[in-house]
Amino acid sequence: MIASPNVEAPRLEDLIKAQSYGLGFDLVGITTLGVATTADAFDAWLERGFAGEMSYLPRTAEKRRDSRLPFAGAKTAIVVAMNYGGTEPSGPVARYARGDDYHDVMLERLTQLHRWIESHVGREVQGKPYVDTGPLLERDLARRAGLGWFGKNTMLINPRAGSFFFLGTLLVDLDLASDAQFVTDHCGTCTRCLDACPTGALVEPHVLDSTKCISYLTIELKGEIPSELHEKIGALVYGCDICQDVCPWNVKFARELSEPAFASRPVLAGKDAAALAHDILAMSDEDFRIAFKGSPMKRAKFKGLKRNASVVIGNIGTIEDMSVIDAEERAVAPSRNHESSI
Repeated sequence: MIASPNVEAPRLEDLIKAQSYGLGFDLVGITTLGVATTADAFDAWLERGFAGEMSYLPRTAEKRRDSRLPFAGAKTAIVVAMNYGGTEPSGPVARYARGDDYHDVMLERLTQLHRWIESHVGREVQGKPYVDTGPLLERDLARRAGLGWFGKNTMLINPRAGSFFFLGTLLVDLDLASDAQFVTDHCGTCTRCLDACPTGALVEPHVLDSTKCISYLTIELKGEIPSELHEKIGALVYGCDICQDVCPWNVKFARELSEPAFASRPVLAGKDAAALAHDILAMSDEDFRIAFKGSPMKRAKFKGLKRNASVVIGNIGTIEDMSVIDAEERAVAPSRNHESSI
């Protein structure tokens, strides 16, 4: 059958999106590169000291302010999002970190997308994928690409998917038509995320003091967790989902886990905080390497996980539980319930 000469060929942009969905991404948008609309806000955030020990943020600030700088010659960003199961039950480990490392999973898919684009256009396309580790303000690009708005909890929120998703970007040297920027804010007068944060890390709408955030304290912080924040960490061993859990957009639109790579690994599956903390404190270095191979939880390193587990045992454990903490870790896990018994 001969195609009608009046039927238009699909646009490259539409084909790229279709291929992205076929690779397992849940959202995709396209935007041109340039000075970030949030550059001034980012500078102000750094100036207030809210980056804490994350020295790579001010060190790469110049590139982050302008998305044309990280990869020379790039003109366009293809921004994708991948759901990691916001309807999964809450627990001692944030949902994003329970399975395989999302950096590896998404970088592989973005590389596949890059190769497909080259094959389709019939030439080499200069480009580079980024997932969370490059000098990009990825939320800024995602909003420009129409994927959502910035919630008061600082997360990117999509009106059909909530916020339980990872962001990734493929920078390319192609001139592609941009999607409409997401310009509206749908948080309204809601302050549930600010009210629910145990440590008061959300100091005002859209502003996070990382040095108070439980995710920062249990992952990025390399030293000891300030003693005044121990109790507020509660039963959280790694990361925190509280400001996402209470968001009405997640209550209504969070999606079921669809990517097998993000399912909980055996060392975590079905365990409450006390059981997980016990297991971590009983591990050897070799046990840790085997159990968390390919896991994003390795970012905290074994020492950091033991620190976190000790704090959790100090918060929720019994006197018998405290006996599993060795002398070194016990010093960083004072418990108001057990001080007289240790």
